[in-house]
Amino acid sequence: MTELRDAERDAGRFRLRVWVVGALVLLAFALIAWRLYVLQVLRYDDLAEQAESNRTAVVPIVPMRGQILDRNGVVLATNYSAYTLEITPSRAIDVDATIDALSAIVDIQPRDKRRFKRLMDESRRFDSLPIRTRLTDEEVARFAAQRWRFPGVEVKARLFRSYPLAEVGSHVIGYIGRINQREKERIEDSDDAANYRGTDYIGKLGVEQSYEEQLHGQTGFELLETSAGGYAVRRLETHPATPGDTVILSVDIKLQKLVEDLYGERRGALVAIDPRNGEVLALVSKPTFDPNLFVDGIDQENWQQLNESINKPLLNRALRGTYPPGSTYKPFMALAALQLGKRDPKLVINDPGFYNFGGRTFRSHEGGLGGVDMTRAIQFSSNTYFYSLAVDMGVNAIHDFMAPLGLGQITGIDLGGEVRGILPSTEWKKNAYKRADMKKWFPGETVSLGIGQGYNSFTMLQLAVAESVLANDGTRYRPHVAKAVKDQVTGEVRPLEEPPGVNLDFKEKNLAIVRNALAAVNEAGTGRRVFAGAPYTSAGKTGTAQAVSLGQNVKYNAKLLEEHQRDHSLFAAFAPLEHPRIAVALIVENAGFGAAAAAPIVRRVFDYWLAGQYPSEEDIAAVARGQAAVPIGTPRRAEGVPLPAAAQ
Repeated sequence: MTELRDAERDAGRFRLRVWVVGALVLLAFALIAWRLYVLQVLRYDDLAEQAESNRTAVVPIVPMRGQILDRNGVVLATNYSAYTLEITPSRAIDVDATIDALSAIVDIQPRDKRRFKRLMDESRRFDSLPIRTRLTDEEVARFAAQRWRFPGVEVKARLFRSYPLAEVGSHVIGYIGRINQREKERIEDSDDAANYRGTDYIGKLGVEQSYEEQLHGQTGFELLETSAGGYAVRRLETHPATPGDTVILSVDIKLQKLVEDLYGERRGALVAIDPRNGEVLALVSKPTFDPNLFVDGIDQENWQQLNESINKPLLNRALRGTYPPGSTYKPFMALAALQLGKRDPKLVINDPGFYNFGGRTFRSHEGGLGGVDMTRAIQFSSNTYFYSLAVDMGVNAIHDFMAPLGLGQITGIDLGGEVRGILPSTEWKKNAYKRADMKKWFPGETVSLGIGQGYNSFTMLQLAVAESVLANDGTRYRPHVAKAVKDQVTGEVRPLEEPPGVNLDFKEKNLAIVRNALAAVNEAGTGRRVFAGAPYTSAGKTGTAQAVSLGQNVKYNAKLLEEHQRDHSLFAAFAPLEHPRIAVALIVENAGFGAAAAAPIVRRVFDYWLAGQYPSEEDIAAVARGQAAVPIGTPRRAEGVPLPAAAQ
């Protein structure tokens, strides 16, 4: 009986174990079935997408950047294809050793290594970075024969930006450069992030920057099937990139080059505008720079030369250089006096050569001009007349009249980096200074405002816009350098829409008085020598502005001052007088009297634009030295003067 009971107990234990094991097996199969359900049903779409991504790779196709043309179709910025030797740091075994080994096959200069190191600091480890650009066919062949030695190194065909005219118009055109980390973060946070995948370069200045959206184009992509090792097996799908639009400027690049040549080695800025619509015909800042230096990443030597030069070639003086307007301000003061009823144009004021106010003597013409009415005061540039006018008007009235003209204001031009300048008022001074005793406006500070000195500080763009208002019967247009875009796919040319002009409601008789006085300047006043024999009637005003302040009793003598301390030469003008088609404002820094340095440049600009005349080489050289008034030699027909061969 005992043995039987033991067998039954053992059988019971066995059956229990079978049930437990069976339950565990069933539970395991249930878990497997649930997992299969999750993977194959619930997560099917997600996992199928991951599997597809492991099998395929999406490669962006960078679009060809649009061209930039001048108003006559001259190419100012274009593209060309070249081979680039590139390293992906994350795939290279030892970057420094790789570069040293590559140097035995391909010419790699120290500047190439410095640029590559800078790019590594600014980029991610898995970005493909150029160590050498624009390889020759021989260099490509040498590397291809030893490609197996260099993991992470590839030769790629890239499009490079080219500026055929080099330094000509560089401040308008701008340049492109490699996208830095800050720009990457901005792009990634924008709605256009997908369109910049694979893009390494972006507009940095000028039109290249302002019209980046139009020039960039739409990125395409290729869908590739890849092996387990990540190598492409076959192309599954292709969506080609859409090239960027061509941007057509209002600038006449031949006029631009002429002006730059007329400046020579001198510094300054000139802006020429069509007063009828705000089109910028030329926007010059001297000295210029070569934008081609920035395309591959500028080397340290060239960067130091540009950045540390006392002449500041990277400064766009037309948009960012602010200067006292000098006597070019007087016509606007006269118009303000007429509009506000502060002066009868026939009122005669005695100009003894000075003006006394508050115990201080303000200088005018040596010996004085005697009795002057408004026309004569503008024609011969009487300081005394406008000193007294400024005092009668007061600083706030002057400010409120000048602001709508665009002086001391952002004009809204379609280029980045414009500065406001200073159009003083009591409110401005209160906010500009921290010390309580400096916040107050003193009556004596108003005197110099009348002749464009004192706190007045404007850009040549602002002065050109104001001059165009005088020329265009009181209507102001927004200045712009781009006039149309051309679709590279359809060929359609679309004019860029501009806001309508704003009429400032000046009385026609007041405008006529000021315009006739400005015509008298060029006929028999301070501009008569320069415009003698011109085949059109023009209106203009010379100006001389202080670069540094002199003591009250110190007489100005340019020979005793350093070159950078001498007076600036200015001129503002428009032509033809009857139906103006061009308005110009310019400054030649530290060049002295406006009629001697600035006015001769304007004469050649008007001759080119209105008469189709291009000055002789002899004349250009003389103007660049400040040694010519009327044109020298026989002028050439403008259409017959070629641009440098690179632009043809």
